[in-house]
Amino acid sequence: MPFNKTLAIALCVLISGCSAFEKTEKPAPKKVVAMPPPAVTQAWLDVYEPKVREAIKGTHFEFERRENLLVVTAPVQGSFNPDRPNMMLPSTLSPLSRMAKLLEKDESIGVLILGHADSSGEAKANQELSHQRARAFTSIFRLSGLKQNRLMVKGLGSDMPRAANDSQQGRALNRRVEILLTSKDTLNALIAKYSQPAAATAVAAVKPVTDKNAKAVAAAEKPAKGQ
Repeated sequence: MPFNKTLAIALCVLISGCSAFEKTEKPAPKKVVAMPPPAVTQAWLDVYEPKVREAIKGTHFEFERRENLLVVTAPVQGSFNPDRPNMMLPSTLSPLSRMAKLLEKDESIGVLILGHADSSGEAKANQELSHQRARAFTSIFRLSGLKQNRLMVKGLGSDMPRAANDSQQGRALNRRVEILLTSKDTLNALIAKYSQPAAATAVAAVKPVTDKNAKAVAAAEKPAKGQ
């Protein structure tokens, strides 16, 4: 199932002031930032797609290439201890470490890590748990030397499901951590682009943008053809 709302969540998090960088918790400034030429972004994706695929090969992680970014999705099932829901299983560390190793020396990369939950239970508890899971992933990248200026994290709770929550299978799909990768310049440009009020007109089948909860800033970047 395509995860066609992922980037919208990430960008709205930064725009609405709910996350940006974890340390400051200040809203990202709304300013015009030039998008790199498409050929530049695509060249970056062409270089890193096989490397990221190789880093998660043989795992239960899922990979998707979008128009402007690479998305790695880790289902909660198989990634976290069922008895301690915010504790990663040892098997999760290897692919994350390989990804972090791949990215650590390239200062041009921007990384967003987003936690998601299903709609079971209290919304506040879901948001906190999803944030804890996202932070657990983030800690591996930080240990490898990625600094805050290119590593962002947020828990979104059950706000952006990728399946209906009316079945066990759907809820399992919604419990996930997503890692979004692109060049830092592209990421900054996307954030600036979707922070503009006019971006709301481009949203399809999602809730309107507000300062507090701009979930659908872009309806995410479209998957590349053939993906």
